[in-house]
Amino acid sequence: MAAASASASLEDLKNENVDLESVPIQEVFAVLKSSPHGLTSTDGASRLEIFGPNKLEEKKESKLLKFLGFMWNPLSWVMEAAAIMAIALANGGGRPPDWQDFVGIVTLLFINSTISFIEENNAGNAAAALMASLAPQTKARTNNVGHFQKARAGIQEVHFMPFNPVDKRTAITYIDSDGSWHRISKGAPEQIIELCRLREDLSRRVHAIIAKFADRGLRSLAVARQRVPEGNKDAPGTPWQFLAVLPLFDPPRHDSAETIRRALNLGVNVKMITGDQLAIGKETGRRLGMGTNMYPSSSLLKDGDTGGLPVDELIEKADGFAGVFPEHKYEIVRRLQERKHICGMTGDGVNDAPALKKADIGIAVADATDAARGASDIVLTEPGLSVIISAVLTSRAIFQRMKNYTIYAVSITIRVVLGFLLLALIWRFDFAPFMVLIIAVLNDGTIMTISKDRVKPSPVPDAWRLQEIFATGVVLGTYQALATVLFFWAVRDTAFFTNTFGVHHIGDSTEELMAAVYLQVSIISQALIFVTRARSWFFVERPGLLLVAAFLAAQLVATLIAVYAHWPFAKIKGIGWGWGGVIWLFTIVTFFPLDVFKFAIRYFLSGKQWNNVFDNKTAFASELDYGRGKREAQWAIAQRSLHGLQQPEASGLFNSDNSNDFIELSEIAEQAKRRAEIARLRELHTLKGHVESVVKLKGLDINTIQHNYTV
Repeated sequence: MAAASASASLEDLKNENVDLESVPIQEVFAVLKSSPHGLTSTDGASRLEIFGPNKLEEKKESKLLKFLGFMWNPLSWVMEAAAIMAIALANGGGRPPDWQDFVGIVTLLFINSTISFIEENNAGNAAAALMASLAPQTKARTNNVGHFQKARAGIQEVHFMPFNPVDKRTAITYIDSDGSWHRISKGAPEQIIELCRLREDLSRRVHAIIAKFADRGLRSLAVARQRVPEGNKDAPGTPWQFLAVLPLFDPPRHDSAETIRRALNLGVNVKMITGDQLAIGKETGRRLGMGTNMYPSSSLLKDGDTGGLPVDELIEKADGFAGVFPEHKYEIVRRLQERKHICGMTGDGVNDAPALKKADIGIAVADATDAARGASDIVLTEPGLSVIISAVLTSRAIFQRMKNYTIYAVSITIRVVLGFLLLALIWRFDFAPFMVLIIAVLNDGTIMTISKDRVKPSPVPDAWRLQEIFATGVVLGTYQALATVLFFWAVRDTAFFTNTFGVHHIGDSTEELMAAVYLQVSIISQALIFVTRARSWFFVERPGLLLVAAFLAAQLVATLIAVYAHWPFAKIKGIGWGWGGVIWLFTIVTFFPLDVFKFAIRYFLSGKQWNNVFDNKTAFASELDYGRGKREAQWAIAQRSLHGLQQPEASGLFNSDNSNDFIELSEIAEQAKRRAEIARLRELHTLKGHVESVVKLKGLDINTIQHNYTV
C-alpha cells in the first residue's frame, strides 16, 4: 500500500484516488510530491495547471442582457403594449398615429429600466467587494520560505487523533527520546473515566472535583496516558492511566451579557445550548443574566425527565440545555421551528454545523471553523456578538420599510383605480393616460427613497398582518378616491372655490380640469407615504431628509406642470398659481384625517371595541357582575408562574390563528426576560444571592461556612 501510494501521480490526487488518511505520516511528503522545504515556483505553477485556482467559478452576465431584462416584467409589458397600440393604431378619422404618446411611453420605459439597472449593478458591486474581503487566503511554503512543522523537543509525533463531538477527546501517539512509544489523551472527563475504567470510589472522587469546578463556572478537562509497547499506532497499548483533572475558565465573549440583555428587551427569546455540564450552564446563564431554567440533554429523550411537560413545550420554555450532542442541537432547532418560531443559531465548531444549517438564520462567529461558516447564512468578521443586535434592528427596519411600502402600494392602487373610475362613470371624464404615467414616474422617484428612510424598528418581533395591511390600504385608498371625487364636484359643478378664494371658474374647461385633478391626485398620493410610514401621528416620527427632499422636488415639478403646462396631446392647460395654492390648501385639509382612519382601523382589528361593547357597558353586559369574574381570570393568567405559560385565548372577532401564535411567542420571550431579570436582581439585592455569587467566584467551600445569614 505504501509503495502504491508513493507512486501515485498528482492526477490521482486530483481524482481522489488516494486515501491520505491511511498513509503513514512519514510518507505524506512522498505522496504529495513535496518535501519539508516546500514547493518551488515551478512546482506551484504546475499544480495550478493541474488543480486550478482554489475558488468557485463565477458566471459573468452580459450587462446588455441584464438591462433588457428590466424591460421584461408585467409592468413593462403593459407599457410596451400601450406604446405598440399608440404607434400601430391611428386615432381615427384619417389622423396619423399618436407619436407623442409613443415617444413618452418609450422614454419612461427606458428611464425606469435604467434606474433599476443602476440599483442592481450597485448592489452586485457591493456583494462582489464583500466576497473579495471574505475570500480565504491560503499560504504555502515556496522556495524554502515559511514554516510547516511544529517542533516538539525530544519527541517524534506518529499519529494524531483530532477531536470529534462523539468521542469528545483527542489523542496523540509519539516516540520519546529513548525510542519508547506512548499515547496521551485529553478530553471530556466522562470519556476519559470510561477510557481508564476507574474504580467506583475513584470515579466518585473525580466527579466531586468536577462538580466543584462546575459550580464556579469552570470546565473540566481530564488527561490520561498509556504505553504502546507494540510500536504501532493502531495497537491497543497497555491499560490507560488516569493522570489529572484540569480546570479551564472559558469566559463568555466580552459583549455576551449586554447582547443577551438587549435581545431580551427586543422580545428575542435567548437559549443556551452547550455541551458543558448542567451546573456550568446554569452558572454561565446566571452570569450572563439570561435565567437558570436549564435542563440536561437527557430531558430531550422520550423517556427523559421533563417535569410533566411535553418535550416541545419544555424546549420552548427552557432557558437552555446542557450536555448536548450535535443531534440534540439540530433537534432543538427543528422543534422550535415546528412551534412556529423563527429560529436563529450561533456557533463556531463542526458540531454546530447541522443546527446552523437547519436554523432560519445561521450565524457563524468570527473564529468559526470552515464547516460552521459554510453552513451559516451570516458570517461575523469581527469578535463579539453585539453585531447580532444590529442585524436584528436593521432587519426590523427593513421589514418596517417593506410594510410601509406595501400599505402605500395597496392604497395608491385603489385610490387611482377607484378615483378615476368614479370620475368616468359619473361625469364621463377620461383622465389622460400620459398624465397617469407622469404621476407614476414622480411617485417612483419618491418611493425609491424609502430604502434610506429613517424608521423606528419595532420593539417586539413583527409579522405580516395581512388583515391590517389590506384593510388599511382599502380604507385609505377609498378615502382618497372620494376626496378626489368631492374636489372634482366642487370645481366642476359649484362655485365654492371661486366665491371663497376669488379664483376663476374652470368647470367648463376640460384641459384646466385635467390640470387641477392631476395636481390634487399627485400631492395627496405622495403625501400618503408620510402616514403609512409611521405607527404614530405622521408628524411624531421624523422622516428621512432624502424622502422629504424627493417629495418636495416631485411636487414642485407637479405644481409647475399644473400651473404652466399647455400640452394639447395630454389635454392639459395651466391653471395659474391661484388655483395651485387652492389645491394645495384643499389637499392639506383632506390629508389630516388619514391618521385618524389609520388608528381607527388598528383599533377595530384589535377586537378591543367589541370587548368594550359586550363586556364593559352595562346596557350590553350578558355576564354575571358585568363580566368581572372573566376579567379577573384574564388578569390571573397574565400573572402565571414564571416557569410556564398558559395558551392565550382569542380576543375579538378579527383575531386569526396567526395572531394568537404571534401573541404567544411574544409572551414566551417576555417570560424569559422576566426570569433573567429576577436572577439578576436576586444576586444584586439579596444577601444569600450575593454570598453565593462570591463563594462561587472565589472557589470557596460553602459547606465549611456557617449558614447563619438571613435573606
